[in-house]
Amino acid sequence: MIIKKIALIGNPNVGKSTLFNLLTGLRQKIGNYPGMTVEKKTGTVNLNGNKYEIIDLPGTYGLYANSLDEQVVTDILNHPQHPQFPSLAIVVAEPTNLKRSLLLFQQVRELEIPALLVINMMDEAEKQGIQIQVEKLVEKLQTQIILTDARSGKGISELKNAMEKNYDPIEKSFSPPREFHPALEKIKSIFGLENDYKAWQYLSQKELKHLSQSEKSELENLKSEHKIIPKRLQVKEILNRYETIDEILENSVSQKAKTKSTFTENWDRVLIHPIWGYFIFFGLLLLIFQAIFAWSGPFMDGIDEGFAWLSQTIATQLPDGLINGLITDGIISGIGGIVIFVPQILILFFFISIMEESGYMSRVVYLMDRWLKPFGLSGKSAVPLMSGAACAIPAVMSARNIENDKERLITILVTPFMTCAARLPIYVVIIGLIIPEEKIYGFNLQGLALLGMYLLGVLGALGSAWVLKKLIKSNFKSYLILELPTYKMPVWRNVLLTVWEKSSGFVFGAGKIILAISIILWVLGSFGIGEKFNNAEEIVKSENPNLSEEELENEITAYKLEYSFLGYMGQAIEPVVKPLGYDWKMGIGLISSFAAREVFVGTMATVYSLGDTDDELTIRERMAKEINTETGKPAYNLASGISLLLFYAFAMQCMSTIAVVRKETGSWKWTMIQLVFMSGLAYVAALVAYQILK
Repeated sequence: MIIKKIALIGNPNVGKSTLFNLLTGLRQKIGNYPGMTVEKKTGTVNLNGNKYEIIDLPGTYGLYANSLDEQVVTDILNHPQHPQFPSLAIVVAEPTNLKRSLLLFQQVRELEIPALLVINMMDEAEKQGIQIQVEKLVEKLQTQIILTDARSGKGISELKNAMEKNYDPIEKSFSPPREFHPALEKIKSIFGLENDYKAWQYLSQKELKHLSQSEKSELENLKSEHKIIPKRLQVKEILNRYETIDEILENSVSQKAKTKSTFTENWDRVLIHPIWGYFIFFGLLLLIFQAIFAWSGPFMDGIDEGFAWLSQTIATQLPDGLINGLITDGIISGIGGIVIFVPQILILFFFISIMEESGYMSRVVYLMDRWLKPFGLSGKSAVPLMSGAACAIPAVMSARNIENDKERLITILVTPFMTCAARLPIYVVIIGLIIPEEKIYGFNLQGLALLGMYLLGVLGALGSAWVLKKLIKSNFKSYLILELPTYKMPVWRNVLLTVWEKSSGFVFGAGKIILAISIILWVLGSFGIGEKFNNAEEIVKSENPNLSEEELENEITAYKLEYSFLGYMGQAIEPVVKPLGYDWKMGIGLISSFAAREVFVGTMATVYSLGDTDDELTIRERMAKEINTETGKPAYNLASGISLLLFYAFAMQCMSTIAVVRKETGSWKWTMIQLVFMSGLAYVAALVAYQILK
């Protein structure tokens, strides 16, 4: 039974998520807030036999929201009946910018939410000569203050003890100006409020979503009657609070004069240098893609061989028949087609997590702003674009942090061009089939080809953004306002938790789709109607009397597949995909991968397992020896391989991404424009490439 709901609240980059991970470990769930695409992280902690629910609220600078993330915090804290409303708020601050954190702390407490203050990153305070007289700060704020260093775990036991205590509401620290008292009294009367600050929130917020439509109308009429402009009230409050906070900090916090540059300042001279900063960034990208191929090779080979052994072993243990075929050719081949890429996905997420944990990702935003502006994007668009290397779905969601509507819309529409982890299995297989495993100047040729595909995604995104910039009009010009956090050694617990969370979510999420589609494909490929399917054995024997027993069995299996339900489906779309260099089997892969891109590899594993009775062959070997009956050449040659790579580089083949884009934009018009444009571009690019290279 949950004893208490505890919310972690704080500005971005104060180590809130690190505290959350320390408190909850693996006992956490990740989803979305109902009706929103904002990520919700909740977890549990057991203390002295009692169970507490921890809610990691999105980072915010105050109760006046400038983004969807911040809006979530405002909506929850202003609505006591909200399912996530906390019975205790832990406001997390960091010593280098206590002033801003205390603003949020005061606002939270004046909503009559019991709260305690956690000053995290105390190691940074020591490095920068910041001295905090905790006793004076406790006296001024009338609260318990816990000093922590989440990286080392210092102060966590004290925090857990504090979580079990009960805290009383505090005296108010903000007095609304007299001129607003008549309006506040009416608010309190209409909505049954006793707290002045809660009534002030009704006046100063643009919208309170928990109010009914009639209540909203009544509130707007009252604002109009008293000539209330919410933005002005917000500014008055913040200036008033900062006067008080400055007095508090002047008497309780001091800092020694700096005698030398800090570690962060020294590194920033290099990492955000107008020239070397870009060389380092692109060098890091090259390292990541080299590692994806070089480090993962032995693990992938082991997984590949393991699934081949498992399929063969089960095939020999089970009696021949439908169950045998379903398990070996449907389930094992389909799941094996995605599990093999787990090592590469782990490596990708590992590097992205380190960049975020160390503070380097914010530098990427800063570096890229000047280059993204001409394309109608901002430096903040770099975060969704970079996140697109993992998955387009959370990447599209992360665009909610972009304040400018035009930049946000363009970012959402072009982010799916970025090469996501779902494309990675396809690229790895196709590149492995058509690009030789050689080195040029010490660089793996296949790794360079993979880097080229990622750069192609970037070009697709930027080119499309430039076009959209011309089409979408906006009356507002935006500027990048960004806080660069100090550099920190990554907290490896956080890195590993992130890698596990993202990778397992990808694998299990994709695995469900692949398992379902693999079974459907196996059924469609194992059954059929008509004379050619039912009499396949007699027809093949009469046409090929000199084949050995093994060759005859392979030919019969392939013949039945061609005239199965699956075969007829593939042949029906073959005229459409033939100009691209694909046969009907590849066409089946294209159809199935509209559910999710990564399904293509699982589909090919299933299709070629149905057409080949040699269970010892791995998916790569089956694809490599596949022959296009029309051309007599390997089905996966340079021309068709490049065509496939280009198709998947540009195609909008992910139903989940389409759904998220619709939800984020609130428009079917832009969603359909995106779908049609990306699919059309993919088809034309693949067509031109094949016709030139064949």
